[in-house]
Amino acid sequence: MDPLKQNSDAWDKKVEDGAVYTKPINEEIIKKSKDGYWGIRTTPTKYVPREWLPKSLEGQKILCLASGGGQQGPVLAAAGADVTVVDLSAKQLDQDKFVSERDGLKITTIQGSMTDLHFFDDQQFDIIVHPVSNLFVENLSPVWKEASRVLKDNGVLIAGFTNPLLFIFDDKEDMKGNLVVKNSIPSTSLDNLTERESEEYLKAKNPIEFGHTLEDQIQGQINAGFVITGLYEDDFGGSRPLDKYIKCFISTKARKVDIVEQ
Repeated sequence: MDPLKQNSDAWDKKVEDGAVYTKPINEEIIKKSKDGYWGIRTTPTKYVPREWLPKSLEGQKILCLASGGGQQGPVLAAAGADVTVVDLSAKQLDQDKFVSERDGLKITTIQGSMTDLHFFDDQQFDIIVHPVSNLFVENLSPVWKEASRVLKDNGVLIAGFTNPLLFIFDDKEDMKGNLVVKNSIPSTSLDNLTERESEEYLKAKNPIEFGHTLEDQIQGQINAGFVITGLYEDDFGGSRPLDKYIKCFISTKARKVDIVEQ
């Protein structure tokens, strides 16, 4: 079983099913973005602080990493940036193409994994926007290293990710409103399933999720040559039981520096 192939197919299916993170933004948002009133999210509900990005995006080369779905990329393109969107799912990229054609935007789309950006030169981008998505890869180190490689010196990485606390609970019970501790961290969505349950899970084109440690998320960025300069937390907007107790998403702003700790 290839996790990348499984997750590519799973997100294609999510587009077909109309899942929330696959719905492209509307024309009104694009119009406002062209007029200078824009904002993006890398976590479910909070907008990235405007001071984390340049006042003007004109001429800024931005990589939207694992960011298909017709959301962040089109907004940034409408605001004047030179945008490239990379995603594992062809149908997620189709959403960006749809908005681009509908609203007259220029967006480059590339199907590929966030762990291998071989199709880019070193120091190609000014900014990387990486919304919550690295839970779909097993090893985070290549993600941060590749982001560092393709960013220019002093370039900015804005990354959203999941607090591992979310993954320790039984997902089915969580949906019922019950917080039942079941999993350890790191973990995958296939842990604690029987062989038959795993086969059924994969056959239904469900994504494989990986619960990463905060050390892998934050120290991983630092080890790849980044300095964390900003952080905020977010939640599901009140739709999950844990929202009452803790925010389960984090977004960081990091700047690429010259010295890489080995």
